[in-house]
Amino acid sequence: MRTELKELWRFRELLFSMVEREIRIRYKNSFFGFFWSLLNPLVTIAVMTVVFKFILDNPMESFSSYILAAYLPYMFFQLAILDSAQSVIASLPVVKKVYFPREILPLASLISNFIHLLLALMVFFVYRLVLWAIFRGPAPFTSSILLLPIVLLIQLALTVGVGFIVSALNTFYEDVKYITAVVLYLLFFVCPIMYFSETVAAASIVKKYPWIYAAYHLNPIAMLCTAYRNVLVPSRPVYVKGAYVDPIPLDWGMLGFTGVLSLVVLVGGYAMFNRMKWRFVERP
Repeated sequence: MRTELKELWRFRELLFSMVEREIRIRYKNSFFGFFWSLLNPLVTIAVMTVVFKFILDNPMESFSSYILAAYLPYMFFQLAILDSAQSVIASLPVVKKVYFPREILPLASLISNFIHLLLALMVFFVYRLVLWAIFRGPAPFTSSILLLPIVLLIQLALTVGVGFIVSALNTFYEDVKYITAVVLYLLFFVCPIMYFSETVAAASIVKKYPWIYAAYHLNPIAMLCTAYRNVLVPSRPVYVKGAYVDPIPLDWGMLGFTGVLSLVVLVGGYAMFNRMKWRFVERP
């Protein structure tokens, strides 16, 4: 693996060029450019806010911020994995003619999507500041925001590892991209995005079997959604089942487990990709 990393570093300029190309192509001939990548989450959050806050009568303050804090990272994971799945197949004619580290292809898709996440988070910060300027109240951010780079690095490691696995497998078995799309769709509902970890803790079955709460957060994406909420939005009582409950502090043990798991997935995914990449030219 050390040899592959050295070779990847030698071709780093090609990687940077491909990342720039990915970003340019996405918004080529688009008047609004990058802001189109924010339109879907913003519209989705607006609809969720109307449904949950006003129609279902949820009086919780900063409700849209709580959802957006988890939704943006999830969207990054979903789009990055789906884009990386097609990265090798889309470039097969070049792969068969020119030598370069094949891992550059999924990495370019993954890094370009990560840049979009960083830009989206900047918009999130502005959104929080605007809400604070209009409604006042507690500070829009706390010192916990300093932990954001740690959460970002954990998610980036997990996403790159999964991206390597999916892109390698999908090159030979195109059913993988369809299975991945279904899994990501279902994953959205089993992660605390439209609801909170406090909602899970308050469920009747969890009160009967408390281990379910810990098992639920063994899902690394679920744990990351919770971590992003704790880091990006100041803790305050959460409205659950018609009453306010105290927020659950960030579980550092579970976050540490997620970090270790993400590192294992990254190393394992990269090793798997390197074993399979020399057979890409054999694909008809």
